[in-house]
Amino acid sequence: MRHLLDTRTLDRESALRILDIAEDMSDTQSREVKKLPTLRGKTVVNLFFEDSTRTRISFEAAAKRLSADVINFAAKGSSVSKGESLKDTAQTLQAMGADAVVIRHPASGAPQTLATSGWISAGVVNAGDGTHEHPTQALLDAFTIRKRRFGVASRGRDLSGIRVVVVGDVLHSRVARSNVWLLTTLGAEVTLVSPPTLVPQNVSLWPVRVLYDLDEALADGPDAVMMLRIQLERMNAAYFPTEREYSRRWGLDARRVAALPDDSIVMHPGPMNRGLEISSEAADSPRSTVLEQVTNGVSIRMAVLYLLLAGERDDERGGDL
Repeated sequence: MRHLLDTRTLDRESALRILDIAEDMSDTQSREVKKLPTLRGKTVVNLFFEDSTRTRISFEAAAKRLSADVINFAAKGSSVSKGESLKDTAQTLQAMGADAVVIRHPASGAPQTLATSGWISAGVVNAGDGTHEHPTQALLDAFTIRKRRFGVASRGRDLSGIRVVVVGDVLHSRVARSNVWLLTTLGAEVTLVSPPTLVPQNVSLWPVRVLYDLDEALADGPDAVMMLRIQLERMNAAYFPTEREYSRRWGLDARRVAALPDDSIVMHPGPMNRGLEISSEAADSPRSTVLEQVTNGVSIRMAVLYLLLAGERDDERGGDL
């Protein structure tokens, strides 16, 4: 694997390989000594043009547990905020000897530009670009669904027949986009539920069913309900009347959770707006996988960095983790 830029172009075999290696990584994290020597001597740069403590710390933990050196590069307060271009920054990282660059950027397509420009020879991982994609979030979500559904028999399994309902601000959500492509590639059936004002114009081209009534979607008894954060910081127009009205019509509360089948799970990529898209009762219920998603995120990102920086080398010599 050279780069991980999106899930739309990720085929089933590649996705399952990442999930299965993440299972191996997860197993190592239950040991007393969690650190592996796999990426010793490699340098991973976290290049974040947007704030995201959770994602950056997750990638940092993943790299360090594989024994890589980590450089955290926050664009705010740096030379970037003084006008340095992405090209200049990339060439600086190249001169520093970066082997992998994990990039989060407010512009859709920035990771693709970095990976294909020739400015840098490092592998590139998209940690979220604009409203485009967030591939490792979708991978950790798929990993979480698979683990909850199949347990120790997860390896090699896809998500055929699994029904997932994704609820909320689809318009601004790169998490929703990445999940739609990955989950359907893995065989899941995806339903989007949102106010009409928060549905993308091109959604008819997506392999999904679209509903506007949450209770109607939940009546089908989905296996997983994924609540999206209402991205108030990206909204400069009135997409719904009031937060109270949104919560009443599209929020996941205790009543809606109680109506779900016994084995349905509740997911959220975080950070949560408690009382808006999800109630505390739903977020803290035994069905909730919110904290599992955080834990699984480290395993997924370990798997991605491993495949980027050591996978081909180990394939050639027949080695394992």
